[in-house]
Amino acid sequence: MSRQHLPRHVCFIPDGNRRWATLRNQPKEAGYAHGIAPGLALFERCQRLGIEEVSVYGFTQDNTRRPSAQTAQFRMACVRFALEIAERGGALLVVGDERSPQFPPELARFRQRQGRGIKVNFLVNYGWEWDLQGLREGECRSSDVSRIDLVVRWGGGRRLSGFLPIQCVYADIYVVDSLWPDFHPGHFDAALNWFRAQDRTLGG
Repeated sequence: MSRQHLPRHVCFIPDGNRRWATLRNQPKEAGYAHGIAPGLALFERCQRLGIEEVSVYGFTQDNTRRPSAQTAQFRMACVRFALEIAERGGALLVVGDERSPQFPPELARFRQRQGRGIKVNFLVNYGWEWDLQGLREGECRSSDVSRIDLVVRWGGGRRLSGFLPIQCVYADIYVVDSLWPDFHPGHFDAALNWFRAQDRTLGG
């Protein structure tokens, strides 16, 4: 696909980790670790294609109401993923409420973007209300994240689940029915082909 047909900014909602584990008779929390490798593969794919910016859902403030065994595992998986992205040259920005005990302290330094490669925005302990509350001080708390062109969601859900509501205002949404740990590069290729066929008038 030529560069002119690519979305400039893509966001990924990697859903289905717990269902994936349950289908394999494993504890629900066992699924999160299996979501790391797909995320890194997708990052590498975007890097090769020349996509400028990527946003990824880690976990939300709502997710932290899950059992402690699950919250511990998805926090650990987020730390591993984020540190690997930084190691691979991504310009990493972690977006989320760092004042909460649910925010992994290992990621605090990434609340300011670090690195010079492809921009990666990683939502960790993120909440849309927390984000918009920043408007009281002049701008939303995700103001360093640009407008999103394409949302790709795994797991069959047809909703944004609070993902960056301002940046998604004109995003096209592509749904993959497969669960996130079953990621295949063809899923993303299909999303890009679908995006190319959309009428991107942005209301004009």
